[in-house]
Amino acid sequence: MIDNMPKVKIGIVAVSRDCFPESLSVNRRKALVDAYTKKYDAADIYECPICIVESEIHMVQALEDIKKAGCNALCVYLGNFGPEISETLLAKHFEGPKMFIAAAEETQNDLVQGRGDAYCGMLNASYNLQLRNIKAYIPEYPVGDAEDCADMIHEFLPIAKAIEGLNNLKIISFGPRPLNFLACNAPIKQLYNIGVEIEENSELDLFEAFNKHAGDERIPAVVKEMEEELGAGNKKPEILAKLAQYELTLLDWIEAHRGYRKYVAIAGKCWPAFQTQFGFVPCYVNSRLTAKGIPVSCEVDIYGCLSEFIGTVVSDDIVTLLDINNSVPKDMYAESIEGKFNYTHKDTFMGFHCGNTASSKLSFCEMKYQMIMARSLPVEVTQGTLEGDIKPGDITFYRLQSTSDNKLRAYIAHGEVLPVATRSFGSIGVFAIPEMGRFYRHVLIEGGYPHHGAVAFGHHGKALFEVFKYIGVPVEEIGYNQPAGVRYPTENPWG
Repeated sequence: MIDNMPKVKIGIVAVSRDCFPESLSVNRRKALVDAYTKKYDAADIYECPICIVESEIHMVQALEDIKKAGCNALCVYLGNFGPEISETLLAKHFEGPKMFIAAAEETQNDLVQGRGDAYCGMLNASYNLQLRNIKAYIPEYPVGDAEDCADMIHEFLPIAKAIEGLNNLKIISFGPRPLNFLACNAPIKQLYNIGVEIEENSELDLFEAFNKHAGDERIPAVVKEMEEELGAGNKKPEILAKLAQYELTLLDWIEAHRGYRKYVAIAGKCWPAFQTQFGFVPCYVNSRLTAKGIPVSCEVDIYGCLSEFIGTVVSDDIVTLLDINNSVPKDMYAESIEGKFNYTHKDTFMGFHCGNTASSKLSFCEMKYQMIMARSLPVEVTQGTLEGDIKPGDITFYRLQSTSDNKLRAYIAHGEVLPVATRSFGSIGVFAIPEMGRFYRHVLIEGGYPHHGAVAFGHHGKALFEVFKYIGVPVEEIGYNQPAGVRYPTENPWG
């Protein structure tokens, strides 16, 4: 099993302005750490004990200490007003993700010697961060008591993991985008801007590596895994050995090509020549690797697999990549949704892909052939999809994208998969997002987004929004589904 998910240890460094009692920061830091360890995993954090940062020398000492302790994320904690230069220099010289939070006053009975003024200090800290062009996460309301600040640090965890992951990610792609899929093509310059490496390969290189894995002694064990996973849904047992050979090819490629990077995601080719040359479609293997924490996108969708990786880290769960595919028929809406769920017909749509969603995220699954491809190819070379309805429950539909003119933008929308039978094929579900019709028109269409969207299971918009902000997506370029009555800039005011 490949360890492909980032882990973080957050170093908590308390700071103090030298004209305030140092004891304020010391005691408040201890209370914060106690509050965190009582409620959350103590392994998440490290309390820097050697000093309270009041000067640049203290800053260097603290930086060395948290690095030695293995911290790859930083929490600068203003126990009082704080030294605006030293605390922001600490953030400048720390290479991983960082956050700033501040201590609230504890009691009305101690507002003379016990008043810390961190509420004021946070303003100066934020100003100095901007002066130095330093990125840092600041919570929506960054001032709180020990318990409040413990919760803030815990909310920072998935954000910090995503930033750490992106700083150490390599995307491996195979082949150019298929013909008529220019929508999934985008400049790779923004990958470098956010710290991601990319290795682009020919699908011929992949085919050569696949052929070299013929007869690999590990194939039977992988086939057995697949048989156990599919159970009664194993409708194409004759194709499993080839799929296992392909899975081993990708896993070995990752290990041989990750280089100095800790984490990997794959943008894979799946048509038009893939089926005829390999003799199958890769959908099921894509689902299995994604379930192992190695996201794989279809149709060489580089920003799709980047989005999948971010969502996997933030949600700590399997994600999938789907086409925002087709409308829900009016008779299906009338029979199965209207009056049962609080959604209009325009709030609903179907998310679909050929068969790339992990079996654990499907209500049922069967190994089948790719029906769309089989309309023009022999059925036997289109086997390898995993079909089934996606499990009902909360989802986040989202995507990070570079535009054709090399600008980062993103969208996020909370919704759910409804418990409605799709009566269709592929990995598919009936989705509902409040005000989806307007979101579809004024964010997805107006923003020039491709048809692929990443799906995280659960509502994770808050963390995704902060990750996108942190890596440099302008806030005005993060689209979301506006509630009824709030007009999009491009929306006709007369309806």
